[in-house]
Amino acid sequence: MIRHRVIRNRAPRGWFVAPLLASAGLAAAAPLVAQQAPWPTSGWEPSSAQAGGLAGALEDLDERIRVGDFGYIDRLLVIRNGFVIQNERYDQDYEAISRGQESQIGCGFGCADESWDHQFNYLHPDWHPYFQSRDVHTLQSVTKSVSATLIGMAIHRREISGADAPLLPFLDGYDVSGVETGLRNATLDDLLTMRTGIEWHETDRPMNDTNTTIQLERTDDWVQFTLDQPMDAAPGEKWIYNSGGSQLMSAILTSATGRTMDDYAQEHLFKPLGIDDYHWKRTPAGLPDALGGLYLEAEQLAKIGYLYLKDGVWEDTRLLPEGWVGEATARRVQNPGYGYQWWRPDPGGVEVWAGQGFGGQFLLVLPEYDVVAVINSWNLFGGRYANLRDALVEAVAAAAG
Repeated sequence: MIRHRVIRNRAPRGWFVAPLLASAGLAAAAPLVAQQAPWPTSGWEPSSAQAGGLAGALEDLDERIRVGDFGYIDRLLVIRNGFVIQNERYDQDYEAISRGQESQIGCGFGCADESWDHQFNYLHPDWHPYFQSRDVHTLQSVTKSVSATLIGMAIHRREISGADAPLLPFLDGYDVSGVETGLRNATLDDLLTMRTGIEWHETDRPMNDTNTTIQLERTDDWVQFTLDQPMDAAPGEKWIYNSGGSQLMSAILTSATGRTMDDYAQEHLFKPLGIDDYHWKRTPAGLPDALGGLYLEAEQLAKIGYLYLKDGVWEDTRLLPEGWVGEATARRVQNPGYGYQWWRPDPGGVEVWAGQGFGGQFLLVLPEYDVVAVINSWNLFGGRYANLRDALVEAVAAAAG
């Protein structure tokens, strides 16, 4: 049977710590800018929203979250100039919220169907949004941005020659005999930008058995399933959101390095950044789920955003190739704005590098304002809600612009 998740009391209502400045607004931000922020390897240093120049805007957002304008929000973390200026936790009773819910993506609390007792049940609080009563929160497709980061690290470490490397040689352990000719011309760049030309129906279908990603999650080998799909365009010709293509990164990294993606991340990304608590789901074939399987706590995820804000350098050590951040976060695809598994939504014309995931997961980097933010939500239970990502970007731009 599905185990019941224990609803725990989390940290108290979000905090604005450090001495409050006498006045809010942009003038208050100057002392913080002048102060050198320490690297957050062992933890983020707190400051105040006043020190970040965003006090009123963030307080307004907090009130809107608490009255439900944005749905089921679990966490809002905002970092400016290297200091935490807002860290809000919002407890949701997902046992009550999910009770009686059932669809083709899961079965909620109280579910009697034992076939749903597994980690790809998106409606039961044993599995989502937190994992097994721990503080680590599902990232869903923000995982794609992390997975692409690991590909960049392998390039920096010369385990992969570059983004222009041909795709299929990394997958010679799979049956590629039926692969259409066009895919044989695809490169890692095509894969990272979701332009392999593989036919895929994810965002144009409901979450049911007509959806290619739902079909993928019901197979034993996600990589082989993806390779078996037909082509509907030449590589580089057409952008289509394709989670199966993202899963290929897991197999590619193992082929190139001899390490599974989670093991590689542990040594080369998580350990240097001081990320010591995570969960990474594995597929039935045993590979880490590169398309949506990573769980991290918000302060840990923010470190990855900060690595990008610092151009791939951490504590004076370069972890990503020089120029990688610019390439990964550029609008390599104009419509929609998309880079190497990073989005460029740019609401209101503000430059935003975004990892985005199902249910309302966001890792946001606003380079112009020296801001990194994490939003965790779980909006799968009906209702129409305002867009917290855009509201946060608008608030930052209005207060700090």
